[in-house]
Amino acid sequence: MPRSIWKGAVSFGMVSIPIKLYTATESKDVSFHLLHSKCHTRIKQQRYCPACDEVVEWNDVVRGYEYGPDQHVVMDDGDFEKVPVPSARVVEIVQFVDLDKVDPIHYDRSYYLEPDQAGAKPFALLRETLRRTGRVAVAKVSLRQKEQLSILRPYADTLALETMYYPDEIRSTAELAIPGDETPLSDRELDMARSLVDMLSGEFDPSQYQDEYRLALLDIIEKKAAGQEVARPQPVAGKVTDLMEALRASIDAAKKERAAERARRPASRRAAG
Repeated sequence: MPRSIWKGAVSFGMVSIPIKLYTATESKDVSFHLLHSKCHTRIKQQRYCPACDEVVEWNDVVRGYEYGPDQHVVMDDGDFEKVPVPSARVVEIVQFVDLDKVDPIHYDRSYYLEPDQAGAKPFALLRETLRRTGRVAVAKVSLRQKEQLSILRPYADTLALETMYYPDEIRSTAELAIPGDETPLSDRELDMARSLVDMLSGEFDPSQYQDEYRLALLDIIEKKAAGQEVARPQPVAGKVTDLMEALRASIDAAKKERAAERARRPASRRAAG
């Protein structure tokens, strides 16, 4: 069973629900060790103090906030527990909103909530109320030395907490060279683009996607470990510069893919369709 990273309560109105918080996601990135190119020995990264001219062990490292040139306030774990905000031990719900009003650019990390036994009923009540109203709860919670803006939403059989970026943490698009309304788009171009979008539309099923790059990279690693030569892939064909030609080719490719998908389906499913 995974270990909870935070314990506290969800609070809305006069209702308090004791909960535990669990990390909801994990990275599947391929990781590498840093090796000495001469002998392929794994190198060590050390913390070095230039004033004392010595390597510093992790137990001798403290956190300091620089308030002036080379002047620091040293903080320990007890100092962070003294921060006088309600969200230090409470997921404080402050508002309920429609989910489609929250732009995904605000999302940061995902966590699962698990209620203590005493909080099972109010937890279920909050989860079901959010489901029936189609709303999510905007909340604040202090995690990782920061008061996180977040939302609570129903997910599977539990509630998920999504921490979010504050507006001042999201960079502006003002300095980007973005085409405006002055860019001419013909009705024919728009109609063909709409047709392509319609042909490629469907229900979102994340299980049909996988990290092709990671799988291919692991295959290369396996082959190199076995002493096999790995061929360089053929270069991708040049880009199509004519927009209408590109749209037409894309629609033709989508039609072929749709026909191939129908052919791959079992006969019973084709009949049902």
